[in-house]
Amino acid sequence: MLFHVYGANALAQWGMMLAVLAGLILLNEFARRTKLGGAITMFAVPAALTVYFLVLQIGNAMGVEWAMKNQTIVYMNGWFHYAKLYAALTGCIGFMMIKYKWGIGAKHWFKPFPFIIVAINILIAVASDFETAAKGWYSWFLSNEDVWLYGGWHNVMNGVAGLLNIFCMTAWWSVYSSKDKTDMLWPDMTWVYIVVYDIWNFAYTYNCLPTHSWYCGVALLLAPTIAALGWNKGGWIQNRANTLAIWCMFAQVFPLFQITATDGSVAPKPWATLPVQYADGTINGIVEGSSVNANPTAMTVVSGLALLVNIIALAYIIYQSKKRHINPYTTDVFVNQKYYKDAAARMEPEA
Repeated sequence: MLFHVYGANALAQWGMMLAVLAGLILLNEFARRTKLGGAITMFAVPAALTVYFLVLQIGNAMGVEWAMKNQTIVYMNGWFHYAKLYAALTGCIGFMMIKYKWGIGAKHWFKPFPFIIVAINILIAVASDFETAAKGWYSWFLSNEDVWLYGGWHNVMNGVAGLLNIFCMTAWWSVYSSKDKTDMLWPDMTWVYIVVYDIWNFAYTYNCLPTHSWYCGVALLLAPTIAALGWNKGGWIQNRANTLAIWCMFAQVFPLFQITATDGSVAPKPWATLPVQYADGTINGIVEGSSVNANPTAMTVVSGLALLVNIIALAYIIYQSKKRHINPYTTDVFVNQKYYKDAAARMEPEA
């Protein structure tokens, strides 16, 4: 078991995870199906939240008590969460430009944008993995967001896996609008990439966002994958960006939905879930620089798996490229897969 989800709070933990999963799937459908839904989700709400975040930052800098004690400032004020939120939103807006052919979104030279923004998002996580390793090499340290983290080889392995994952994205120019204009499609981003990305990203959340990972490492990864493998073939990266942005906005405003405060000042919600690297299922007794209550085994296993599957995927891409004498970054690689064919059938013909 990777999480402490078998005790008195198990029903609340499983129930809330499934509720988050369902909510993300439904909100993604709202954002992708119409221009109005996309405008509300990716323009109006983020604009209002940006004003809110700026007010909080100014108040915090001025020493205003209500701002300094706000849960966004206390628990989500590190560089990573803001970088991830706005990088995800940039991706969502760029993908909308491609699918609706807005401005430069209709230009051929803009087609590698999805690769670029996904690579940037991956690099943000890779930097966070390496940062965690450097700050807490097999010892606990308290992050600036009040989370006990435990670094080690698992972070290094998963950081390398993330770098390899960037090169597992193929056919960078092969992105299209769907015939019904509901999706930006990347047909060559098949289940092969989806699986290796999900394993890598789960390992990242498990290593570096442990108090969030039951939700952002399970529900948040399942939501776009279920849609892409079900009714939205070829649209996984758009699903992923939408659900990531939606979750980041929610988590940035309401971090105590999932976090257990280290000082005990806020009673954790019954659905708050800790992974098994907190060996006894609590954060009690953890001391800076020690390894008390630490169990890094699961982190090592999932990070090792992430590295392995990304090596295999990249080796397969290289093999297929050599066999067919193609450049995998300018030419579709997975053309013989049923998933690719189903996704390609949804593409709007190019003029």
